[in-house]
Amino acid sequence: MAEPNGRDNDPHTNPRNVALVVLDTARARSVDPTTAPTLCRLADEGTAFSNAFATAPWTLPSHASLFTGLYASEHGTHGGHTYLDDDLRTLPGAFADAGYETVGVSNNTWITEEFGFDRGFETLRKGWQYIQSDADMGAVVRGENLREKLQATRERLFDGNPLVNATNICYSELLQPAGDDGADRSTSWIADWLSSRDDDRPFFLFCNYIEPHVTYDPPREYADRFLPADADYQDAIAIRQDPRAYDCEDYAITDREFALLRGLYRAELAYVDDQLAALRTALEDADEWEETLLIVCGDHGEHIGERDFFGHQYNLYDTLLHVPLIAHGGAFTGRGRRDDLVQLLDLPETLLEATGVDDPALRGQSSGRSMYPQTAAEPREAVFAEYVSPQPSIERLEDRFGEIPDRVRRFDRRLRAVRTREYKYVRADDGFERLHDLEADPNERTDLADDDPDRVRDLRGRLEARFDPLEDVGADGSVEMRAGTKERLADLGYL
Repeated sequence: MAEPNGRDNDPHTNPRNVALVVLDTARARSVDPTTAPTLCRLADEGTAFSNAFATAPWTLPSHASLFTGLYASEHGTHGGHTYLDDDLRTLPGAFADAGYETVGVSNNTWITEEFGFDRGFETLRKGWQYIQSDADMGAVVRGENLREKLQATRERLFDGNPLVNATNICYSELLQPAGDDGADRSTSWIADWLSSRDDDRPFFLFCNYIEPHVTYDPPREYADRFLPADADYQDAIAIRQDPRAYDCEDYAITDREFALLRGLYRAELAYVDDQLAALRTALEDADEWEETLLIVCGDHGEHIGERDFFGHQYNLYDTLLHVPLIAHGGAFTGRGRRDDLVQLLDLPETLLEATGVDDPALRGQSSGRSMYPQTAAEPREAVFAEYVSPQPSIERLEDRFGEIPDRVRRFDRRLRAVRTREYKYVRADDGFERLHDLEADPNERTDLADDDPDRVRDLRGRLEARFDPLEDVGADGSVEMRAGTKERLADLGYL
């Protein structure tokens, strides 16, 4: 392994530190100078990848790809097997072994030690906890009324350290600022860490901000900027936000209500964008900004009424796969916009090359291609995505809702997609397929599969060349989640 910063290269091209920031559920189509002025400024100063795509439409497999450089069917982490297997090399592990201080801050409960994402981190902080603890008091937070909150407190107070649990409950119920799902505390913690660290090592910092994820509940001053002029804030936040229930036709959302929800979602992006500005200030104040390669991306997108879906499950539309991605620092500074096709799983190769860290295990494992400006890697002609296993499963939906509509039952299948600049082809393991001309039909509404069999044959061949030799790693089972985690994931709309 290379010693960190032991290179003779110009430090402008080989930054000392790496900061990888994920804006959970940020879709590219909603990121603009109005919702994300900080991110757009970083894009103007650095490099903006306008054609960046996730490998999967939801958090767990997408983060696994980002950490390993592998597609979901390669790393085997998906709805049918929810653990990142121990034999996989990870991005934090590569930097840890190269001598970096590795610090993670997660605000999404999938990205924890319970699911194998702690490997390589010296510190992995759970942003939803005031005092770090294995016991999760999220059930108290989610109580609909005082009776439910008291019942959850009685059930969970002695799960671990009662004093720590009581402190976390007091914070969440009495002291936590409204409209924040951990971003402000996470940014403040990172700022304190940066200002107080006396470690001579460079650092690898990972942070997941979850605010754009359901439930959309931005501070009112942000919501007022993005809701329709005739909208009432209280009416907007009172709209039921339960994606699985909506998809299964348990309740309806009107066009007007979806317009309000899109306003709230955009407000969440604006709020987390301000947190990104504060993070930049913290790096500047610690005299680390000029020596830090900052990567900011979404891990997947979101449906907010598009194609009559809510949330980010069961399909592979660009609404769920097209994500913002910017890089700032080192050789990425001042490069402007790049429109070549890239994927989030390209980040491990890119970060290794950008920092000069040599990790043969991660590079040998990866299916990614470096996006570094001076790379010798060939540009992509296509990007790929997979939806390996429904999450939650159709059986779990039936347990919750009874009979579910055929439009959802159809998604009890595995989906794969290949996307070029001009066309997108999606195929399922039940024989379903569709083809879209993206230049004429960017919203993927018109299926041309029957009209252009030659193109279907060509793109199907690309899918088969990419995926058919692969086996599903660990597809025979999943880890058992703790009850507290299940409840928090249910609150986020996953379960």
